[in-house]
Amino acid sequence: MVTKVQKINPDNFIAEELEDACNILRSGGLVAFPTETVYGLGGDAFNPLASSKIYEAKGRPSDNPLIVHIASMEDLYRVADGITDSGLKLAEAFWPGPLTIIFKKKKEVPLSTTGGLSTVAVRMPSHAVAMELIRQSGVCIAAPSANKSGRPSPVKAEHVIDDLDGRIDMVIDGGGTGIGIESSIVDASGSGIVILRPGYITKDMLLNVVDNVTADPAIESRRPKEGITAKAPGMKYRHYAPEGELLIVEGSPSAVAGKINMLVEEKEKEGYKTAVIATDETKDLYKCEIIKSIGSRKNEASIAAGLYGILREMDYLGAQYIYSESFDNDILGGAVMNRMIKAAAYHIVHA
Repeated sequence: MVTKVQKINPDNFIAEELEDACNILRSGGLVAFPTETVYGLGGDAFNPLASSKIYEAKGRPSDNPLIVHIASMEDLYRVADGITDSGLKLAEAFWPGPLTIIFKKKKEVPLSTTGGLSTVAVRMPSHAVAMELIRQSGVCIAAPSANKSGRPSPVKAEHVIDDLDGRIDMVIDGGGTGIGIESSIVDASGSGIVILRPGYITKDMLLNVVDNVTADPAIESRRPKEGITAKAPGMKYRHYAPEGELLIVEGSPSAVAGKINMLVEEKEKEGYKTAVIATDETKDLYKCEIIKSIGSRKNEASIAAGLYGILREMDYLGAQYIYSESFDNDILGGAVMNRMIKAAAYHIVHA
């Protein structure tokens, strides 16, 4: 398969530029496209064959549900049933935007899209290209992140091409994404709201709209959970991982730097290529050939936006052992750590 790349300026494009992509989606093909979070790999959510193609292209386990992207509240009622008052309030408050809400699914939505579940994860993106693609195609788009399963999510079209060239029909190159981590996911299919994946929309933001918001214990766990049902993407399997071995070191800045410098020295003596993920405030504390700042601790959004790019850069640089500082578990820090812990396969030490 030859993967076509279509460059589009998200700030200045015309509908005709998306015509080929729309035709591909309507015919059951796959199109990678930019959103405000990460690039998504899209297919027709109502077409079981398209969903199967998504799993095959990514090498994704078939029990890991896909997120259905919509462009209007009318689309919500096409895919979801038994819509709860609290779920509807959240949709009205945060859509379009980086919040995925789980509802009971309509019978027309195939189980191949929902990972075999009776619920469906739904999101309305705020990215102009994504919204126009959904509207113009007339397709509710099932779309996980556009990367090979387990790899860092793509925040540039180049990342998609690195992973999926020759596996999908088209990549829409709309430049870099903004937020840089996947949407928050909440389960609104029951009596309360349960956070299944942290993201840009935080618990405090949710509580400003609805009561009774809790977090699933699995998202804050420092150990992998065995035998869980993957009700939301990212809950069950290793994700976001670079090719090298990633270790997270917790503690005070000086203790963390001391521990990481010791580990770097040990591995370099053994002949391995090492790298350190630090911040603008701490990067000068380290002694390593490769030291990369993920962003500033004064601006958590910069750390979230830099996460996947820096993990992919570690692969380009050939880092075999990667040591990273941990990040505060407040506001976006919790969302960043949720991804980093999975990328490190739960390998964390305290300095």
